[in-house]
Amino acid sequence: MASMQEKRQVNIQVKPQVISGVDGSDINIIWDTVDNATAQVIFAHGAGANMTHEFMAEIALLLNKVSINVIRFNFPFMDKRALTGKKYPPDRMPKLLPCYQAVVEHVVKHSNSKVLPLFIGGKSMGSRVAASLVADPEVLKANLLNKISAVICLGYPFHPTKKPEKLRLEPLFGACKPVLIVQGDRDTLGNKEEILSYQLAEHCQCVFLPDGDHSFKPRVKSGFTLQAHMKRAVEEILHFINQVLVDSKVEHEEKL
Repeated sequence: MASMQEKRQVNIQVKPQVISGVDGSDINIIWDTVDNATAQVIFAHGAGANMTHEFMAEIALLLNKVSINVIRFNFPFMDKRALTGKKYPPDRMPKLLPCYQAVVEHVVKHSNSKVLPLFIGGKSMGSRVAASLVADPEVLKANLLNKISAVICLGYPFHPTKKPEKLRLEPLFGACKPVLIVQGDRDTLGNKEEILSYQLAEHCQCVFLPDGDHSFKPRVKSGFTLQAHMKRAVEEILHFINQVLVDSKVEHEEKL
């Protein structure tokens, strides 16, 4: 977990906030912002752990260190788990999508850095929701869709564990924005061999972390470390963000 000392070293401002979802439910948000940021990323959690989980906090810290603002949030089912102590199953897409949309709308309207390019993404389930938002033009309002530069997926759930036939490729193929996928090459929800066989669309690029599992953790015997894989993931995210921004600038200039 990111220490307070590390946060002070990079001057991270942490701001918790509660907003209202479309259905009136509370959505808890954490803004992790830095001075002189170059972009901002909305980062959604997966089905099993909330926005303060060590993985989420570490990715946020590493992104802050390379001048990227991060907005984390909890889907309401996760707060319900914390409140009741019961492990409720994740909500379905009809509930997850409006929640993510509410966060996007709030960030676009209330961000102190409105000029910053906006990227959306998440871990596992959160990344699938993010990709789904830009895959159907009827899901997200046009003014919000236009504000999104690209999608970042960490450990995309290509299929349920041990059910490789139940593919979840539609959000990736249908996405109208560039997509980065960072995946452990032995992820049980989509390993390297499987993903290469899917022949993903050109707007999707996939980076594999050697011997990484669904949380990017490699086996000790592999010689790789989780810390190195987390840093590599953020390096790939930063490279992707910079490339998307360069491509966007070139496209804009060509239209002039």
